[in-house]
Amino acid sequence: MHEFTPEVETLAKKILDYSLERLQKDPPLDGPKSPEELYFLVGETITKAGLGGENVLKLFTDVLAKACISTDHPRYLAFIPSAPSEYANLFDLVVGASALYGGSWLEGAGAVFAENQALRWISNLAGMPISAGGVFVSGGTIGNLSALVVARAEARKKYKEVDRWVIATSEEAHASIASAAHVMDCDVLKVAPDQDLKLRGRNIKSAIEEFQEKNPKSKVFAVVATAGSTNLGIVDELHSVAKACKALDLWFHVDGAYGLAALCAPSVRSLFNGVEDADSLIVDPHKWLFAPYDACALIYKNPTLAKEVHLQKAGYLDTLDDDGEFNPSDYAIHLTRRARGLPFWFSLASHGTDTYAASMEETIRVARVAADLIRKHPNLELLVEPELSIVAFIRKGWSREDYQSWSDQLLKDQIGFVTPSSHQNKPILRFAIVNPWTKVSDIEEILGTL
Repeated sequence: MHEFTPEVETLAKKILDYSLERLQKDPPLDGPKSPEELYFLVGETITKAGLGGENVLKLFTDVLAKACISTDHPRYLAFIPSAPSEYANLFDLVVGASALYGGSWLEGAGAVFAENQALRWISNLAGMPISAGGVFVSGGTIGNLSALVVARAEARKKYKEVDRWVIATSEEAHASIASAAHVMDCDVLKVAPDQDLKLRGRNIKSAIEEFQEKNPKSKVFAVVATAGSTNLGIVDELHSVAKACKALDLWFHVDGAYGLAALCAPSVRSLFNGVEDADSLIVDPHKWLFAPYDACALIYKNPTLAKEVHLQKAGYLDTLDDDGEFNPSDYAIHLTRRARGLPFWFSLASHGTDTYAASMEETIRVARVAADLIRKHPNLELLVEPELSIVAFIRKGWSREDYQSWSDQLLKDQIGFVTPSSHQNKPILRFAIVNPWTKVSDIEEILGTL
């Protein structure tokens, strides 16, 4: 299977041709098909004799790929899209072809060195100390979980008789925080934000003090603030939350999976004041920093604490222990890992940080224009003023069914991909604008259907 035969060479050229064509053309929007439709078109693909590489590639390019929505389409505005740069996508091919292992310095020193420079750029933007460091993990869920496991380990050093450990966060926090608590067998104290949906230090402090007084056998060990909520793009008041955490001697974690990317945008940098006081943070380059899936930057103020918790011990790993070198596998809940930060590093190093800042500002500008267009639209109502690049709004007089029917038709007509969401149990629409190729004309075309 490893021999580079003429057949493999031919297949390689076809794969490269397809990849180049995909990169050079505007991405298709496409859309899902039912399992029955796909089976009718593809049939059984796993057989004893194999179908042959060229036949399988044709099945993928002609059928399976077209049953996937392209997350880099400029009118893919649902969830949080992805908009990897051409450089990042091309280098992802290099990473795959190079059979790199990104778990240890011994096996991947060059890759780890490059990834660490990309992490350092983010850390510097956040104002973290030079001692800060971390690792690229698969996504925000694993990043948040890994950080919170370290936070609890630190709390266990201080408090011995605790029945239940508790994470405090906003009611607007990402679902991954509740998921992490479930995996860790912890509880979640959900704190009501202010009317503007921001969590502030006074909210946290009063809620935790009241909780601890009523639950002396439980212990809050970490506070999670959100730097750009997924649904509405709201940034918690990080500086006051940081002060509350310091006063209460609690681990301060910032979930910036989507929003912290905007640290590089001068126009909104002040929104993140206080992030420099975080004990840990995450940001996903595959969301708003133009990297392909899957790359979440997990950064600790003191990575030594993370290594104490996440270092795995085994006889065959002894050669990696205590060698003074940086092994990325020691800083999160994983051992084996691909060098997933390399495509982001390659794009960042190639384009330069000024280009990244300009691209970020462009998406923010389009979001501001979109908000203005919604304000002027007779059938629409802007839900909140956009802080970053998420624009949330309602269609007057519509039911949940109306929202879903409109969304389905929009995709069927290949105009765009915008899915309904909800806020305070009421249906809404939202644009998540992270692609610098999304134009105002794209927004106008979608709004024209409303």
